[in-house]
Amino acid sequence: MAADATHRAIEAVFRIERARLIATLARMTRDVDRAEELAQDALMLALAEWPRAGVPANPGAWLTAAAKRRAIDGFRRSAMQERKHAEIAREADGARDMSIEHLEARLDDDLGDELLGLIFAACHPVLSPEARAALTLRLVGGLTTLEIARAFLSNEAAIAARITRAKKAIAKAGVAFEVPRGRALAPRLASVLEVVYLIFNEGYAATSGPDLVRPPLCAEAQRLGRILAGLMPEEPEVLALLALMEIQASRLAARAGADGAFVPLPEQNRARWDQLLIRRGLKALERVDALGGADGPYALQAALAACHARARRAEDTDWKRIAALYDRLGQVMPSPVVELNRAVAHSMAFGPEAGLALVDAIAGEAALRNYAPLPAARGDFLLRAGRKAEAKAAFEAAAALTANERERDFLLGRAAACR
Repeated sequence: MAADATHRAIEAVFRIERARLIATLARMTRDVDRAEELAQDALMLALAEWPRAGVPANPGAWLTAAAKRRAIDGFRRSAMQERKHAEIAREADGARDMSIEHLEARLDDDLGDELLGLIFAACHPVLSPEARAALTLRLVGGLTTLEIARAFLSNEAAIAARITRAKKAIAKAGVAFEVPRGRALAPRLASVLEVVYLIFNEGYAATSGPDLVRPPLCAEAQRLGRILAGLMPEEPEVLALLALMEIQASRLAARAGADGAFVPLPEQNRARWDQLLIRRGLKALERVDALGGADGPYALQAALAACHARARRAEDTDWKRIAALYDRLGQVMPSPVVELNRAVAHSMAFGPEAGLALVDAIAGEAALRNYAPLPAARGDFLLRAGRKAEAKAAFEAAAALTANERERDFLLGRAAACR
């Protein structure tokens, strides 16, 4: 194989293996920065050796072994080595086996899947949701700080600083790179799912900037969801989140017109919906039901998305079922945003006045004070009720609150149509 082809093969292998390699090394060293350095060292060794010796039969195992050897060399030269050896000595009643094989065995004790442990560490609640998202994209997704900055419309220095602070916070808190056990699992899993869905939502409905959607972020969140589902195949809410993202992502191509303008759900060309993603999502949702998880928050949201996915035409949408699902979701996961979406569903199922009654009841919620979807929904209800002047004012108020240029143009267009 030519040298340049070998280099491309090495880089491709490294992209695939990077997250799992860092996960293994982070669990060994309890230091994310050191894990990234060791992974990079392994890549440099591969770039030096593979063009001469050829790509090994199991390149991932080769990279892992190379990085582990470097880690063990570091243990032998550092205070970390002394602490680890002291621990081993105590457990072995004073015996000090300094062989590489023994050290590898001790460092690789069965604490659960390394990659899953890395995800749980990166999504630890000690970090802010924004820091968790950036760190997860960096460590698990393999995105550069520049790519993450572009995705969230930030600058590279700010994202780099956020990631650095997150790593330090994890180290200071003594976060273990392993899957929580027993009662500790549920709250930590909720944090992981929250981060993945946060990443997806930023791609599905960009909070600011000139683009309505950022498909690469959605794709990265879906990839993370598939990893989680593969590692935790019996967790209903993991499968439910994956189902929700797959079904929502099926509509990405139809959410914007050729000019990038926002296309609301009832007006989308459903022939552009990705049927493969819909089938994947519905299959995952069936598995959730089989596991008895149909009443979970993500399961209910996935069921809502499925109602739209199953409707071949907008007029075929079962809005009464959607309203009932939102009633249930409001009990399981009460929040002002859920209540707003519930108002929209009731307006479609039972008329605009029903929606107005529900939205007026939550208008004073602090969480919705500067939330553009609230006046936007109210404007839609008012317009459908024939109250055009009030609808125009509501759409203009919504346009003033959104930071996304495409959404602002859409809302101002609706306001203009009310004249």
